[in-house]
Amino acid sequence: MTAYSPRDFHPLRFQLATTAFAGGTDTPRAFLERCLATLAEREPVVRAWVVLNEAAARDAADASTARWAAGRPLSPIDGMPVGIKDLLETRDMPTQMGCPAYRGNFPKRDNAAVWALREAGAVILGKTVTTELGGAHPGPTTNPFDQTRTPGGSSSGSAAAVAARMVPAALGTQVGGSVIRPSSYCGNVALKPTQGGINRGERQATSMSTTGIHAGSIEDMWLVAIEIGKRAGGDPGRPPLSGPPVPPSARRPMVLGVMETEGWAALDDASRSAFEQVVERLRAQGVTVLRRAEHPMLEAFEASLMGVQAMTSAITGWENHWLFRNLVAQNPDAISARSKAVLAMAERMTPEDYRLHLLRREEVRARHAALAPVVDALIAPASPGPAPAWSGDVPGQPPKPRPTGDAVFNTPSSGIGAPAVTIPLCAVGGLPMGIQVMAQVQMDAHATAIARWMLETIDPVVA
Repeated sequence: MTAYSPRDFHPLRFQLATTAFAGGTDTPRAFLERCLATLAEREPVVRAWVVLNEAAARDAADASTARWAAGRPLSPIDGMPVGIKDLLETRDMPTQMGCPAYRGNFPKRDNAAVWALREAGAVILGKTVTTELGGAHPGPTTNPFDQTRTPGGSSSGSAAAVAARMVPAALGTQVGGSVIRPSSYCGNVALKPTQGGINRGERQATSMSTTGIHAGSIEDMWLVAIEIGKRAGGDPGRPPLSGPPVPPSARRPMVLGVMETEGWAALDDASRSAFEQVVERLRAQGVTVLRRAEHPMLEAFEASLMGVQAMTSAITGWENHWLFRNLVAQNPDAISARSKAVLAMAERMTPEDYRLHLLRREEVRARHAALAPVVDALIAPASPGPAPAWSGDVPGQPPKPRPTGDAVFNTPSSGIGAPAVTIPLCAVGGLPMGIQVMAQVQMDAHATAIARWMLETIDPVVA
């Protein structure tokens, strides 16, 4: 294993190539072939992909090459190779959701975001590994920086494929921490947008599910998101992702608040030290960084976060249990013990329990909204340290808890529905650990602008 450092690692960046596309010194087809070469080299260990469609990808890259040569690209992401998390439908590849019960499932239609990517000229390369049904049960993907560790979940393959430089961007989804946490473990940038800002297409069953973007750069991340948003819009009844058609300019915040969450006490010393060094470097740049004891509204917000992880899990479990109940009834041997345990928990709930959890969620949202005049954004670790080791369950014993890592630092943004951006600003023990920027609802561009400034200004921490 080569130790990771955010100072030295160079992710794959599509926007750096587009000037050469326009000038005729590079082409989308050549870019795709370089991606495929990297994929062939690294996939036997990383195992990020479920299925590839190389022939269709080459055809799409050739069409993009012709458009760039003619000076008529469809968008700034025309020709970009993209991976699609295997929860999202694709018309030319099966959608098997990391679950044996869906083996061979091939609806032959595109998810709204996938359709929008095709309309923008992006090259859909393949389907990336998801945990079972987007839950806690892991797939085969390994962390690109240490194969003994998890890449995170549930967007395991999307995060790993970007980190391994197989593609410059990939779609993921998040209900609890499934975009922000794996991007932290894999050293990517990522956007978990405002709830409903990117149309989920067929995936409308749960109230906190959000389509997000993994990428190697802020520029690629934003352009993928906004090009989807301008074509597919948002979820029914939700405003679409809004912001400039180009990546937001870097913006130095005046005041940031630290979001500790209920995970702060369990944060290991090295990871906490790395985060505190980021805080000190922000202060050295003239940014006021408030802690919970320094403002009553920040303290009230932190108090409201206690128990949020259990709350969001209960809400999602209740919303999913109709699907899970039928799957277990129809395919009892094709569903993991982990998913069955989630179903059992949800079956013990009542509609009144669900109502009380929703009321609790509204309280947290109100506490967060009250911070709007206090801080420009909140910052926090994007995960409780670097990726944990994962060697698999022990036969005959109960499944190990949280095999893809702990989402404790991610559930606040999911429950609130607020945008969060992860940036790779830390290395702890030779592995990535991201920092997240969380803004108010509908302020995705604002969060991106602050994250971009931090990425361009703050010297990364190597602990």
